[in-house]
Amino acid sequence: MKTLFIAAAMATVSTAALAGNENFDAAAPGALAEDWTCGVTGKGAPIWKVETNETAPTPPNVLKQSGRGDFPWCAYTPASIADGYVEVRFRPLEGKKDQAGGLMWRWKDGDNYYVARANALENNVSLYHTTKGRRRTIKYVDAPVALNEWHVLRVEFAGQKINVFLDGVQYIDLEDDHISGAGAVGVWTKADSVTEFDDFAFGAQ
Repeated sequence: MKTLFIAAAMATVSTAALAGNENFDAAAPGALAEDWTCGVTGKGAPIWKVETNETAPTPPNVLKQSGRGDFPWCAYTPASIADGYVEVRFRPLEGKKDQAGGLMWRWKDGDNYYVARANALENNVSLYHTTKGRRRTIKYVDAPVALNEWHVLRVEFAGQKINVFLDGVQYIDLEDDHISGAGAVGVWTKADSVTEFDDFAFGAQ
């Protein structure tokens, strides 16, 4: 009986790592949600905190990045997905160098992952791979990204296939083989972007 209980518990943990959602409402303002790890690719001092925002898509809390860094990131490290999807609502608030909200997947560590970004300063959606700490562009596409408004960014990925959607419209559809295998998922910004995130979700295919 004990063996069966342990096996069932392990199966539950495994399932949780392959699908989930986070609206950051269970975390105390000023802290981070459980199982999230934040940092920066390159240099800088990002500030990732849960904050109260009653205008959020799912109030009362959001995850906010308000510091500066080359490429600030925040990863949900229990996730382990090779093929599936990741989605988030984000609102770019300000930034002189950038006004970005992004999604990461197949995240191995702070120097190796895919990222899709929507940028209100440039009005575009872009796809990158970050390998050994260096970000390299795969594709840019013009797209309307309004400042101070909530948007939905979604990425679907399977093998080499990558599809990127903004507000329900598909902007990128291509194949890339730079990063393979399972990894964590998360959110991302750039430079001095001040950005809020809510309703983060992911799932395995």
